Amino acid sequence: MKCQFCSKPATIHLTEIVDSQKKEIHLCQSCAEGQNLVQKQELNLPAILQTLIGQHVGPLSDELARLTCPECGIKFMEFRQQGRLGCPHDYAVFRAGIEPLLERIHRATRHVGKAPQRVVPAERHAERVELRSRLQAAIEAEAYEEAARLRDLLREKEATDESG
Repeated sequence: MKCQFCSKPATIHLTEIVDSQKKEIHLCQSCAEGQNLVQKQELNLPAILQTLIGQHVGPLSDELARLTCPECGIKFMEFRQQGRLGCPHDYAVFRAGIEPLLERIHRATRHVGKAPQRVVPAERHAERVELRSRLQAAIEAEAYEEAARLRDLLREKEATDESG
């Protein structure tokens, strides 16, 4: 999308709704600054993190300011400024300051990861492997009726695993 005042690519997209009528404005950075719609500023991640951390550890900040990790030497105040920990031990050393922050950002203090959506228990998997080997043996022995029965049974079990 291009700026409505010049032909540069639009990076600022404003939507205004007045009396149920939606009005969109698409501007490049320089035109938006010229219209006084935005001020030139950079995204400062450390400042954002420091604000978030400060909101959640306010009462403890004097205690935390004195803490230093014995392993890597980082101080809690350095973590607040940089937004990065120095080593895995910092989680334990700065626990009182980090837990409220993790709770706020992730809504939990313990990482649990993701689990596959479809999990086939080991016994069902082993049963299907057994059926496949019996099917192969029936085909090699030219017992086609038995092979057809095993094939159908295998398809039924796989369909059940996929739907349930």
